[in-house]
Amino acid sequence: MNNSPWNASQTPAADGHPRCRIVSTADGSYTLYLPALNEHYHSVNGAVQESLHVYIEAGLRYICKDAPHTSRRILEAGFGTGLNALLTMLEAEHSRTDIYYEAIEKYPLPLEIVTSLNYAETLRLPDSCRFMHLHNLAWEQEQRLSPHFSLCKRRVDLCAYEPDGLFDGIYFDAFAPSVQPELWTATIFRKLYNSLSDGGALVTYSAKGAVKTALRQAGFELQRLPGAAGKRHMLRAVKPHSSLLSNSDADA
Repeated sequence: MNNSPWNASQTPAADGHPRCRIVSTADGSYTLYLPALNEHYHSVNGAVQESLHVYIEAGLRYICKDAPHTSRRILEAGFGTGLNALLTMLEAEHSRTDIYYEAIEKYPLPLEIVTSLNYAETLRLPDSCRFMHLHNLAWEQEQRLSPHFSLCKRRVDLCAYEPDGLFDGIYFDAFAPSVQPELWTATIFRKLYNSLSDGGALVTYSAKGAVKTALRQAGFELQRLPGAAGKRHMLRAVKPHSSLLSNSDADA
């Protein structure tokens, strides 16, 4: 059901962004639907619930569990609505863990859509200022949003992205493999593997067989976990300690 003032014909297509509409999900939070791709940004079974389960509980908290107050570097493939970044900022503030957050997005959302998203209301935040700040920040510049959270947004295609430095965790939140198959390949995962510190982890909502095969080819050790509402499984892919994968090894 669409509870938003936006619909597919009204939403502006800015900077090449496909037309989309806002849809209410099972937990009351909104997701975006792209009719041209028949794809949602977040699960219709609960946008906030899915992000908390996959990226915060199975991702960030796993990464931080052995040293909760050690600073961490997180890379997100698919900034999208900014929900994952917002939840990570709130978690950083709650746990008092310093987090540098780098997010990749080829097609930033028009602010007309962002202002209609109800994540601040769903999370019972005092207002939407912090959420809007994520979207209003300049691109390609690291900026501190709170005492424990800084953000740098990169406007680039993941295929062309070159990581600068190592990350402790990766949120892989691209559209489904059936929609963006070029992003779910061993080549992409190998690049991300090499951008992780030893013991670092990549988490994603998809547990399809082809995704598991590509992650293993890139060198990851896989952990199949219970999925968010509506999904049986998700994946956590861990880079083994003291491991350096060469291209020849990955292609073997």
